[in-house]
Amino acid sequence: MGIEQSNVLEVRNLHVEVNSINGSTTLVQDINFELKRGRVLGLVGESGCGKTVTSMSILQLLDRKTSNVEGSILLQGRELNGLDEKEMRKVRGKDIAFIMQNPMNAFTPVFTIGHQFIETIRSHTEWNKKQAAELAIEALHHVNLPNPARLMKYYPFQLSGGMLQRVMIAIAACLHPAVIIADEPTTALDVNNQKRVLHHLDKIRSEYGSAILLISHDLGVISEMADDVAVMQNGRIVEKADVFQLFDKPQHEYTKKLLNARSILHLDEMIIHLA
Repeated sequence: MGIEQSNVLEVRNLHVEVNSINGSTTLVQDINFELKRGRVLGLVGESGCGKTVTSMSILQLLDRKTSNVEGSILLQGRELNGLDEKEMRKVRGKDIAFIMQNPMNAFTPVFTIGHQFIETIRSHTEWNKKQAAELAIEALHHVNLPNPARLMKYYPFQLSGGMLQRVMIAIAACLHPAVIIADEPTTALDVNNQKRVLHHLDKIRSEYGSAILLISHDLGVISEMADDVAVMQNGRIVEKADVFQLFDKPQHEYTKKLLNARSILHLDEMIIHLA
């Protein structure tokens, strides 16, 4: 098997339970999928189906006191499930990066963009401040942000949501991680910024070979970006297929329902536009 087709992430029999005073509740179960180098896997489903829980499990970000994660999460052959927090901090940002839905939540409001970007780079490399700053400016330039050197001095509240999302993509991509998890990366953005963000993600995938797990309820985004698609319902993956097969010949009734809902929505939009 060639390097291009090798699995960089393998999730096997993932099962997540959360414990409370009322007992344990299963959030996701029997989750199996893999990510290949330079490929995009779209993970779709309605809100509450377990998409974000799956991503948080991979990143080992669930509260270990209240949740129980079983199964195997192999990143480039290394088991992540059960890895202690100190070791996971070395992995996050360097080998596996995360782009969250609300970019404002990703930044500390009292530090400049530059400070946070530089500290992220230095936490995973031996570079000095000057070298890290140069890489940060170059990374911001790659996502088409104007005057990156000046932007480094800004605080998060001084940037729009679309600009912050691009900063987050620049931070996620700058160390060329094997895997990028993008959780609803375009939900909070207008149409123009959505297109920019998707373009930058596609550029990262093609230039660096990063595999992308793209989580979205937007089937338009999935159809444009994904190579393969996994459909989630009630904490399980009910269908997996390449993007063309899934959209042209869906097998599961829930997938058909999702696609039909999208068709009805587009028809309604057309009627409103023509009225």
